[in-house]
Amino acid sequence: MRNKGIPTMDVMGYAAQSATDALAPFSFERRDPRHDDVVVDILYCGVCHTDLHLARNHGGFTTYPLVPGHEIVGRVREVGDAVSRFKVGDMVGVGCMVDSCQQCKPCLKGWEQDCAEGPTFTYASIDRHDGTPTCGGYSDTVVVTENFVLALPDGLDPAGAAPLLCAGITTWSPLHRWNVGEGSKVAVIGLGGLGHMALKLARALGADVTLFTRSSGKEEDAFRIGVNHVVLSSDPAQMAVVAGRFDVIIDTVPYDHDVNPYMPTLTLEGVLVLVGYMGPLGTPVNAGGVVRGRRAITGSFIGGVPETQRMLDFCGKHGIVSDVEIIPIQQINEAYERMLRSDVKYRFVIDIASLKS
Repeated sequence: MRNKGIPTMDVMGYAAQSATDALAPFSFERRDPRHDDVVVDILYCGVCHTDLHLARNHGGFTTYPLVPGHEIVGRVREVGDAVSRFKVGDMVGVGCMVDSCQQCKPCLKGWEQDCAEGPTFTYASIDRHDGTPTCGGYSDTVVVTENFVLALPDGLDPAGAAPLLCAGITTWSPLHRWNVGEGSKVAVIGLGGLGHMALKLARALGADVTLFTRSSGKEEDAFRIGVNHVVLSSDPAQMAVVAGRFDVIIDTVPYDHDVNPYMPTLTLEGVLVLVGYMGPLGTPVNAGGVVRGRRAITGSFIGGVPETQRMLDFCGKHGIVSDVEIIPIQQINEAYERMLRSDVKYRFVIDIASLKS
């Protein structure tokens, strides 16, 4: 992967070579650090549904070889001479982005995910300075500009903290945007990787928290996580009881679904926030359910660097991490199959030390 005479360092990882190939060991090259870069030895990398979707080219735009992974926790090995916020030995995180234009209105507001020129994603993207493809955290080392490196609070379990870099910020951002706090009534649709983080964060913010689920039998796990109530959304009687109750609903469902049954459960000026699905909704939204009660449907996409740091600091203060199953990287293909069956509670995390075996 040597390109344009750019100095490089050898890196070991796992990659998909096509939409049908299993992920397998892959040796590639990363650039030598620029003046504002941080070199991170990766310790753990979370496994996100986006990794699977891109590896299997579900969107039709993946370029191979693909090294996935954007929930990265590691230790700083080296810093460029212009780096001031980090030093060798620091524990840090790297999330879904590694760069942006840093000059447009969204970037200046700290919303780099909405960069007018498009953010540079941690993998499956193109470095905006040298034109090389970005490769993710299913590898032993990553090189990132200082502005996109996050400080990991002391005391947080590094493996459990890895999914905070995607699942955590994806659910924190709308909770923060809609001012969830003491006295708020929040519902979360779905108990998966995103859902369980939304429940934990909303509860720690002081909200009264309800889980909406279509599957009975999730009560025990939900109450263990800390929810106050569980509502079976397929039961009209249970849905009627919570009519007009919620200030905010975080919808984590990752596929096309009908949002109309949830709208009557919003209070006056309540909002339903889509965070799990980015495609077209097959069932049209009934405008009456939005107009009456001044309700709204909106969406939220990951989060910016400043709010990701605030989220990490909050999690450090409250001891919040993801519920994870740690796997060696040699089990990544099995983990993908299990994710498709929803057979994980609630996030796989790769122990990158397993690369050495």
